[in-house]
Amino acid sequence: MAEKTKEVVESWSFLDTVESNFTPLVVIELAKGTKEETIEWFTKRIVDKKANGGAQLLVKPLVTENGVENIYLVGASHLRLLLGAETVGLVKECSDKSMRTFTYSSRKTFKDFADDNHNFLTMAECQYIIKHELENLRAKNEKMIPGYPQAKLYPGKSIVRRLLTSGILVQIFPLHDREELKKLRHRWYGRVKVGYQPLDDIRCYFGETIALYFGFLEYFTFALIPMAVIGIPYYVFAWEDYDKYVMFATFNLLWSTVILEVWKRICAILTYRWGTLLMKRQFEEPRPGFHGVLGINPVTGREEPVYSSVKRQLRIYLVSLPFVCLCLYFSLYVMMIYFDLEQWALDYHKENESNFSSLMLYVPSIIYAVVIEIMNRIYRYAAEFLTSWENHRLESSYQNHLILKVLVFNFLNCFASLFYIAFVLFDMKLLRQSLATLLITSQILNQFAESLLPYWLQKRYNRRMKKRMCSQKTDRDLSIAEQVNMEKEMGTYLGTFDDYLELFLQFGYVSLFSCVYPLAAVFAVLNNITEIYSDALKMCRVYKRPFAEPTANIGVWQLAFETMSVISVVTNCILIGMSPQVDALFPDSKMDLVLTVALVEHLLLAIKFIMAFVIPDKPRDIQVKLAKLEFESLEALKQQSQWWRSQETTNCTGLASVGYRDSTELVLQWWHSLGASDCTVLDGISKLIYLSESELRIKTQALSCRDWFPCLFSFQIFSHCRAWFYMSMFFVCSACTYANSSILFIMCVKWKVTF
Repeated sequence: MAEKTKEVVESWSFLDTVESNFTPLVVIELAKGTKEETIEWFTKRIVDKKANGGAQLLVKPLVTENGVENIYLVGASHLRLLLGAETVGLVKECSDKSMRTFTYSSRKTFKDFADDNHNFLTMAECQYIIKHELENLRAKNEKMIPGYPQAKLYPGKSIVRRLLTSGILVQIFPLHDREELKKLRHRWYGRVKVGYQPLDDIRCYFGETIALYFGFLEYFTFALIPMAVIGIPYYVFAWEDYDKYVMFATFNLLWSTVILEVWKRICAILTYRWGTLLMKRQFEEPRPGFHGVLGINPVTGREEPVYSSVKRQLRIYLVSLPFVCLCLYFSLYVMMIYFDLEQWALDYHKENESNFSSLMLYVPSIIYAVVIEIMNRIYRYAAEFLTSWENHRLESSYQNHLILKVLVFNFLNCFASLFYIAFVLFDMKLLRQSLATLLITSQILNQFAESLLPYWLQKRYNRRMKKRMCSQKTDRDLSIAEQVNMEKEMGTYLGTFDDYLELFLQFGYVSLFSCVYPLAAVFAVLNNITEIYSDALKMCRVYKRPFAEPTANIGVWQLAFETMSVISVVTNCILIGMSPQVDALFPDSKMDLVLTVALVEHLLLAIKFIMAFVIPDKPRDIQVKLAKLEFESLEALKQQSQWWRSQETTNCTGLASVGYRDSTELVLQWWHSLGASDCTVLDGISKLIYLSESELRIKTQALSCRDWFPCLFSFQIFSHCRAWFYMSMFFVCSACTYANSSILFIMCVKWKVTF
């Protein structure tokens, strides 16, 4: 039996290091002039076995006409990818149509699995696995990167992150699959059609994060259609009659709440089908830009950089916050210059009364819209620099602080002038004109800057590249060297941040003041239709292929949209209260009008939050499936614990004899039953399940907590929900405070009400 186990281990090792058909999946580009000893050390760590601290992947240098460049192609054997799928916790569909976390030991139970079926994992999933393995290459006993004494290492430090921050590693990116990309382009935007996007195909090629963005863009476009259909007759038949906009504003309030709640359900359906709704959140490592003095992480026990939270808070409150306030002040100053230009254009029109002077009325708004876009982009770079300088340890913390800075500035920069016109100048005609100009101009500029200009520049580069290679081949006939050389010069897709930000601002234009300009929803629908095609174009033709990133929702943007919908309740209530129709109902006491509007606003907010509570975030069938999976997991955990207590197995051969050789979890439990002290057995287990001894010791420490795991899991769920509850209550209280003060102040100023 021991000889048989040894043969299996040797065969696995052979299959995991040799692949007859090498398929390049990921490209690694090193800096020019990188030292040979560094290249040799890095590539050796990539191909080394897991037990030796390597990634156990396949790597080949890219050979061109100029010889071997500092570009390397990375792939993996089919077996290695399957084991990696278990490591990252991919969720796949089983034969019984349920969704379960993939394990190599139960691979036969999954739908479409076969030993010779190399398409069981999508190419995006394979590239995600390779990225995960590369990022988890960690230093062992090295104190520095060979050949670069200034690039310090310490045990547990991510090698790839150190190479990136040291400038030795230029970039890592996944390769396009030319044939699959052509098919996707044809199904996605190859022909103009009325229909849904191929979200499942987008997910298989680009991953869940990008597919979810396009799903939200498509859903938001369809959700805008009722607003657009209702807004057209209001625009045509009641252009100057603001009294009739009361019903439109009321519909707007309900619409903004319902669409966000329904999206949660659609998002749950999509992510359950894709498996990401069930994926466990992995332990977050320090971001590449994080720096500090070496210390011990109290959670992992590893040596890593430590930075004082007091210093970080000082940087935030003494530097970042004053800078943001200064930028907000500058934005308001530019806004006042815009109003001076508006007054100049109005005076010019009164003096001349010509077609040219009529056109000049729109010039200040167009100039202001262009200035807003320029300021937004400049501020974005400043916010990224400041947030990076704050030295946040985790990527999630970095993103949260960056999003907060950018959202606050963009909100004030884009909407301050509209609030000033509506609630200080009380000029509804100028508000309608400014809203239309800002919305249309920003949409045109975004389409040009994000899609058309990059596409034109990339097309010019591709033309020069093909002339340089003297190649007349089609894309399908491109060699791997030509493909890599073309793709490495493409722009890098920086994520969905800017795309969601554009939709967030568009949602603000539609929900905040659309009762004054009902055509806002119409222009938003037209823009989003073109946005779908232009974004698809830039993903397929302009940018390098991004790595897939599993996600279960749109993250903090859901909260941002919900906050905007709360603010829209306040603004629309004030606009309704300021209408002549409502004003006529209170001819004697304006104080009664103010209190009535405040009461209606509170009732609408209450209805809004009741609707958000009543509408479940997940459909009933998905709730049942998730509950069933949780029940089965707990039952299996109990049975497994009882089984191990009853076993008296004392060696690895006995374990193999009962058929559990392939199960990492069971092997770890068996070793833990020995007291985690037999180093000889530990070495054999590490070779069997592709884990180093240090990783084994870390994993087995968690097994001692097996009996109280359900309690720990419940506490984590409670803590997570409590954090979101506190955050939601903060925004609710802030919104209510804002509502009370805004309604009372603005309406009292308008009618000069005194207490």
